[in-house]
Amino acid sequence: MLAAEIIRKKRDGGELSKAELSQLIDGLVDGSVSEGQAAAFAMATFFQKMSVAERVALTEAMRDSGETLTWDLPGPVVDKHSTGGVGDNVSLMLAPALAACGVYVPMISGRGLGHTGGTLDKFDSIPGYNTNPDVDLLRKVTREVGCAIIGQTADIAPADKILYGIRDVTATVESVDLITASILSKKLAAGLDALVLDVKCGNGAFMATPDDARELAQSLVNVANGAGCKTSAIMTDMNEPLASAAGNAVEMRNAVDFLTGAHVDNRLWDVVVALGGELLALSGAAVNPGQGRDRMESALTSGAAAERFGQMVAALGGPTDFVENMLTYLPAAPVVREVFAAKDGFVQAIETRGVGLAVIELGGGRRVAADKIDYSVGFSEIAGLGRMVNAEEPLAIVHALSDDAADKAAQNLQAAMRIGDNPPKDTPLILEHLGAEGA
Repeated sequence: MLAAEIIRKKRDGGELSKAELSQLIDGLVDGSVSEGQAAAFAMATFFQKMSVAERVALTEAMRDSGETLTWDLPGPVVDKHSTGGVGDNVSLMLAPALAACGVYVPMISGRGLGHTGGTLDKFDSIPGYNTNPDVDLLRKVTREVGCAIIGQTADIAPADKILYGIRDVTATVESVDLITASILSKKLAAGLDALVLDVKCGNGAFMATPDDARELAQSLVNVANGAGCKTSAIMTDMNEPLASAAGNAVEMRNAVDFLTGAHVDNRLWDVVVALGGELLALSGAAVNPGQGRDRMESALTSGAAAERFGQMVAALGGPTDFVENMLTYLPAAPVVREVFAAKDGFVQAIETRGVGLAVIELGGGRRVAADKIDYSVGFSEIAGLGRMVNAEEPLAIVHALSDDAADKAAQNLQAAMRIGDNPPKDTPLILEHLGAEGA
């Protein structure tokens, strides 16, 4: 069938077959489907939406547009995906803790998007660490260490790169159908046995409302299971930064402190352990999520996860003693100072997106894709909701390149924090668990 006829069918509300979607995606990669046709397909999908069967077929076609990995390992292959937030450095602790529990984690991660930080940008703060190894090195590190956190290679799901670039300039990014296929095509190309999704909800998330977050989470879970990968999702709160740090090197320091037990943020601990427990149960490495959580806690408190993290960093080109001497290697900002609230009181609310944007303005993120990041800047020791702040207890510590940049960042952070006389009501961190519908 002509590509134009497939687009017409979707434009008119028809359901596309697996063969039709495969033809479109194959044509997008080999050039026989033009960018204009791909844009028309994306817009038709945006308005007419897709059935679960169509989403599965589109995801599989995009997954199969490049190399798909297969593994011969003595344990299950697993991964996690987060929809993005501020202070979300979960992957840095989760992957090595899972590896210490006997599963294998080839984690294909991304860079910062909008106001949210990127896992790869955090690893780029480590001198020598190779975030873009070839597939052979990915296989070697995953086999020998148990985990490897890297970026998408050119050979994995190339259709997604093309289609995302088109969606980005045609106002079709927000389509749940296309978001689902974009996220899962990359993850499923890694040859996973199980996947857990951390779908963020709140003023620091792309999905701000529970209904929107739930719709995306359920779509991801249904499509991943439909494509043969055991998958569940956890909806988590993003109405404040997850870690007490936001920025690249400062989040890396926060993660190493977490792994070594020097400093552990309670909310971060709960999310890492919950996601890990869910994955161990899904993959059969634990009888149930409760047992999985117990195993995760043991991996973290025993130091086994920290050891795996150090091995991964060294195997991917970083320093062999990074965990022991991280301050020697991580870039440090020349200006480090406390930021105080205008008045004493409790942190009643945080405009979390504003915190993320403040990091970008410091130079810790990208306004456009070509921007160069300064990995040293950001905020540490961020006061969470309910924290008392006063002349001795700051809102945060800012890490900046200059006094002027620090002054501006302090103003931005103060504007993002609402201080009042009473602490706010406690809100749950883990909002919902979602499995495949009908399972």
